[in-house]
Amino acid sequence: MSSRPDHSPFSSPFTGSGPRTGVVVSHGFTGSPHGVREWARSLAGAGYAVRMPLLPGHGTSWQELARTRWQDWHDAMDAAYLDLSAECDYVVVAGLSMGGALALRIAATRPVAGVVIVNPGLVIDDPRAPLAGVLKFVLKSTPAIANDILKTGVDEGAYPRTPVAAAHEVNKMFKDTLQLLPRITAPVRVYRSAVDHVVSDSSLAALRRGLTQAPLEVVRLENSYHVATMDNDAPEIFRGTAEFTRAVVSGKQGAAHSSPKDTAHD
Repeated sequence: MSSRPDHSPFSSPFTGSGPRTGVVVSHGFTGSPHGVREWARSLAGAGYAVRMPLLPGHGTSWQELARTRWQDWHDAMDAAYLDLSAECDYVVVAGLSMGGALALRIAATRPVAGVVIVNPGLVIDDPRAPLAGVLKFVLKSTPAIANDILKTGVDEGAYPRTPVAAAHEVNKMFKDTLQLLPRITAPVRVYRSAVDHVVSDSSLAALRRGLTQAPLEVVRLENSYHVATMDNDAPEIFRGTAEFTRAVVSGKQGAAHSSPKDTAHD
């Protein structure tokens, strides 16, 4: 039996040792922090400072989401990043689905140590997507895209309907984000489900093409669907994110302490 969805944001201070490191975690489109809460909690338990914002228009009603713009979601993620960066030496950005696109946007516009994204969306394959800007005036919503989860008895607490106006905003944000990908230089790790009924492999292909300056690692998830942060492979994602964060911060420390004089020998 699933617990009642908790849509509230999550925040935790740095409690670890070594360099002060934070992670910003973003939920996906029509979802809420409930879908990534355990991910955020696992990182807090590992000692990292964590911020997990509730994106505008989410966790309330799909009608409210229909009134938001993609810039509102980006600004919420950016504010969470700035909050963490004010108290941390290093910040990693992370996200699920549309939240993955938001994490990539921050990595393209702010100095981050690394990026961890789960089934990120960057391309909408639905042939109706280019028409959403017109359709939104005659079609207010479509069936939900929620609960693509292999594990039984799990509810991500997403909206029962998808507002077409907001879907149009997602499409615009994805197109804008694709243009920013070449700016990213921080390491990127992607957790990609073998079966995903929401985001196709077109998004991963677009990410591969766009990341011309950043190292990319793809980890295959064989036992989860789209909302993998609540699915059977969630423990692997949680452990891997903490490990990745330690590794990229350690690498940055090593780079900061090395110099041509340190490494050159006569």
